[in-house]
Order: sequence, then structure tokens, then C-alpha cells
Amino acid sequence: MNSTPLYCEKIFPVFPWAEIDTVLLDMDGTLLDKHFDDYFWEQYLPEHYSLLHDISVDEAKEQLLARYHQVKNTLDWADLNFWSRELGMDLQELKLRINHLIGVHPYVIEFLEFCLKNRKKLHLITNAHSSTLSIKLEQTALGPWFDRIVCAEEVGLAKEQPLFWDRLEQMLGFDRNRTLLVDDTEQVLTAAQAHGVAYLLFVARPSSRQRVNYSCNFPSIEFFKELLPR
Repeated sequence: MNSTPLYCEKIFPVFPWAEIDTVLLDMDGTLLDKHFDDYFWEQYLPEHYSLLHDISVDEAKEQLLARYHQVKNTLDWADLNFWSRELGMDLQELKLRINHLIGVHPYVIEFLEFCLKNRKKLHLITNAHSSTLSIKLEQTALGPWFDRIVCAEEVGLAKEQPLFWDRLEQMLGFDRNRTLLVDDTEQVLTAAQAHGVAYLLFVARPSSRQRVNYSCNFPSIEFFKELLPR
């Protein structure tokens, strides 16, 4: 019997901002609406894959889902070059065709302004492949807000791997006791927690098209306005 609860009560975030020097922010689902990614991988790509192989969209979804699971939590999962080779399709071109769906979550800019006003170091930390990152930064113009932008491929591991955080700390020189990480993936937060990152926050509304799903283990927000002074 599965003992995992289907619904978790919200744990409200309370952070001592004076004790936080560095804010690490995930991109997809945290700063950006994950609807773009969900639509691309779950609908748009299967439709094109089905045309290429003359199979139904449902068959395409089934085949692709199996492939996705094989590389989950690895660098290959987000590597557009890997998938372009595997599938015989130009995934970067496909993403560019629907880049109008890329959107920034509400109150993200206000939160970034709050962090800079309070002299926090801001780093964007993402599993996204560099080619995907380029598409999204061009579409959203978020790049200049950050002191550093780090892709998992630069570290050599996905964020879900505990060793990722050891390497990242060496790269950025942040104090884990004075750092906040915001992410929409619990496994990433758990890996950072094992490394000793002191402040962790879960984004419970990564996609505007999905229901809110709070974490049972970490403080959660739906929008960044919950962290802003009132």
C-alpha cells in the first residue's frame, strides 16, 4: 500500500532575510511557467514524432515516455543535442517554433528587484541545456538580473545528484549556511538539503495549467509575492 499522501498541508515560508546572502533560483517552473516545457514534451514533440514515423499520437507519446524515463535525472534528459540525435529531429528548431509560449511567472521581477535592493547575490541554477537556456533568456530578458547563470552540463551532473551541490559551491563560493534555494522539484531540494543548504523553498505552482501541489517536506509558495514585504 502506498503511504504517500495525495495532498499535503502548506508549510508557510518564514525566512530571516538578514541571514541570507545568496539566492539560488531554478528556471523552469520556478521563474518560468512550466506550461511551455510540458506542452513541448508531452504534446508538440509527440505530434511531430508521430508524423515522422507514421504512427498515432498516442503511440508516439507511449514510445517517447519510455525514452524519457530511461534518462530521467541525468544530463541527457535536458540535452537537446542528445534528443535530436536519438529522435532524428531538430528539437531546437521545434522549440523556436513555439517560443511565444515561454512566459515568466507573476511577481518574479518584483522578487528579483527585492533581492537586489537587499544586496543578495542572485544565481540562476538550471538543468536546462545551454541551447534551451539561450532560447528562454532571449525570450524573457532575465539574464542581466543574475550574478551568474549555471547549467547542469557545466557542473557535469544534474541537480538531483547530491555531488552537484558540492561542485556548485566550489564554483560559486556561496556560504551554504546563508543561502536560499528555490526550486519546483523536491528531489533537487532534498539533494541540496543533504549538502547543507540552510534555506529551501518549494514552488507549488510550476505550471499555470496545473493545480497547486504543496510539498510535505519543505515550505511552499504559489507566487513570489508571498516572499515580498507587505
